[in-house]
Amino acid sequence: MMTIKKQIPNTITLLNLFCGCIAMVIASRADFEMAFYFVSLGIFLDFFDGFFARLFQVSSPLGLQLDSLADMVTSGVVPGMVMYQMMGSASGYPKVGWAVEPFPFLGFLIALGSCYRLANFNIDTRQTDSFIGLPTPANALFILSLPLVLRYSDSFFVLELLTNPFVLVGIILLSVYMLNAEIPLFSLKIKQMSLKKNALQFSFLGCSIGLLAVFQYAGIPLVIVLYVLLSVANNALTKMNRLA
Repeated sequence: MMTIKKQIPNTITLLNLFCGCIAMVIASRADFEMAFYFVSLGIFLDFFDGFFARLFQVSSPLGLQLDSLADMVTSGVVPGMVMYQMMGSASGYPKVGWAVEPFPFLGFLIALGSCYRLANFNIDTRQTDSFIGLPTPANALFILSLPLVLRYSDSFFVLELLTNPFVLVGIILLSVYMLNAEIPLFSLKIKQMSLKKNALQFSFLGCSIGLLAVFQYAGIPLVIVLYVLLSVANNALTKMNRLA
């Protein structure tokens, strides 16, 4: 029975990887909406593998490595492919075949930044209850939402912004930086059902639901930006309280 329990979290992790593989194929065909859904499902599974590992008390070094390897595909390589496709479209380069200019391949810098972050996360003892740098799932949702914002937006400004290759390069570099920045970000895990102790998490959750309800796909990057801004504000407030 214990052996079965041990394999439940690992199986969920492998399902996350499977979702990432499907999303990779779909993203290579520029079907960004379905790729977004499969990455979202993979991220959902990524949350529950750790949940069941803690529930059954079967956390293991193997599970930690599997989790990072699965995240590397779902939240690292797939957003790199999506940005490659966006860069190809913005630059006017062909999407298929090897005879392409190198410019769109800059999109895969996101995969490199994600790989470095995931490897560093596994050896960084400071990130047990919070994060330092933007988690790869949050970054993946941010990147995968961009072509959907472009598709469903009626704004000429958004169209010009997200089809400008230099703006996309800026987003790529910002993404790589945020993944590995020395910026503490609060954890979304709620360990005790206390409104006071989790005021920041509940406030963020409420604002996120509001943003998604009003802006739909365009609300996703806004939620990620809000997450970073709230974390920075919380860090400053905590520092002020310590000095007081």
